[in-house]
Amino acid sequence: MTPRQHPSEATLLSYAAGSLTEALALVTASHLSFCPECRHQVAQGEAMGGSLLDTLAPLALEAGARERVLALLDKPAARPAPAKKPGLADPLVPAPLARYLRGGIDTIPWRLLAPGVRHFELLPHDLLRGGNLRMLKIAPGKCLPRHGHTGTELTLVLRGSYSDELGQFGRGDIGETDDDIVHEPVSGRDEDCICVIATEGPLKFDSLIARAFQRLTGF
Repeated sequence: MTPRQHPSEATLLSYAAGSLTEALALVTASHLSFCPECRHQVAQGEAMGGSLLDTLAPLALEAGARERVLALLDKPAARPAPAKKPGLADPLVPAPLARYLRGGIDTIPWRLLAPGVRHFELLPHDLLRGGNLRMLKIAPGKCLPRHGHTGTELTLVLRGSYSDELGQFGRGDIGETDDDIVHEPVSGRDEDCICVIATEGPLKFDSLIARAFQRLTGF
């Protein structure tokens, strides 16, 4: 299965340059595990970055840099931590995301967000900027409130599907939205839609009820 919906070229280049936030980079990396086309674009971006570095004039080292490095070489090597026994891999979870989950999707301690919608926070909520990384489990045929965005939002589908004004999204597809896009996602009717979502800032809901609920949940 090859994804049909991909991150923008700008997002892939930012990923190649290492300039995305942890949340956005994780969702992008998870999509790359599905998508050879995007992996190729990222490899090209990394190659361009390497070529640009080759054209830069070398900088002089700080005073004492050589001595500090040599001193580190004299220190005894740290004893490696004992290897953990690998658990059973969940085929629904891409490798970059697996280390953020202690088990598979079916072991996630979902919390109720709204009727038909459950969530699980993967990274602590950024109270200053409003960004976050979380997973959503949306019941079949559920329509989420219409909303806009503050900055970029990346949504990767792991199971099921959803559709909105931008198209249809299934497993491995990634939806990218920004300040200019307002949408109303609807999950597919066949099964729960499970996705991982990274945002740079708080969502902007149209309705008063949704905005009041947002203040309570931090979504």
